[in-house]
Amino acid sequence: MSTHDSVTPGAPQQSDVSQLVVGVLGGTGDQGRGLAYRLAKAGQQVVIGSRTAERAEAAAAELGLGVRGADNATTARESDVVIVAVPWDGHAATLAGLREELAGKIVVDCVNPLGFDKQGAYALKPEEGSAAQQAAALLPDSRVTAAFHHLSAVLLQDESIAEIDTDVMVLGEDREATEIVQALAARIPGMRGIFAGRLRNAHQVESLVANLISVNRRYKAHAGLRITDV
Repeated sequence: MSTHDSVTPGAPQQSDVSQLVVGVLGGTGDQGRGLAYRLAKAGQQVVIGSRTAERAEAAAAELGLGVRGADNATTARESDVVIVAVPWDGHAATLAGLREELAGKIVVDCVNPLGFDKQGAYALKPEEGSAAQQAAALLPDSRVTAAFHHLSAVLLQDESIAEIDTDVMVLGEDREATEIVQALAARIPGMRGIFAGRLRNAHQVESLVANLISVNRRYKAHAGLRITDV
């Protein structure tokens, strides 16, 4: 598999992403807030977005670390890399409304389409194949990647935890974009960004979160993933 083998373990560190502005759509939710906190703590410039600027500004003020808050459109315009951490049921509408603002940007989709019933969490399969593929269809002028799916929002937001012991699987069609996302992941202590294929393989990565939820419930844990021999 030449596409996989050509990405070396050192590739994330070779991209200098320190000056990039990272926007987080859904930055007032647990996952988005946690990612914003960890990236800002690592020295990244971060803007968190929400449907209303006031809500985003209030969340940014609570986080500190130089984090700014703005409405989603402003966040998209002012960022180089935009992480999509909105609820699945608002995914399509949010992105469709930001197509112009996200043109030319690296978009990192970390949304997991899940359903819940009395047996627990289960994976949903969008018509496009995955949330990331839906994003790519809605944002033809953006550089869409998929990453940050398997991170515990509890651990991300816990200020007493210095390192997050996990790997981040990164998928996408654009090699430069995936390497930039890998480098962003590597800025967070304890994390590595690992190239994991093209967007057509995003469904099973998103779906694995249902399994991790089951693991967490059984073992009262906040499980993550490690890729061995890489």
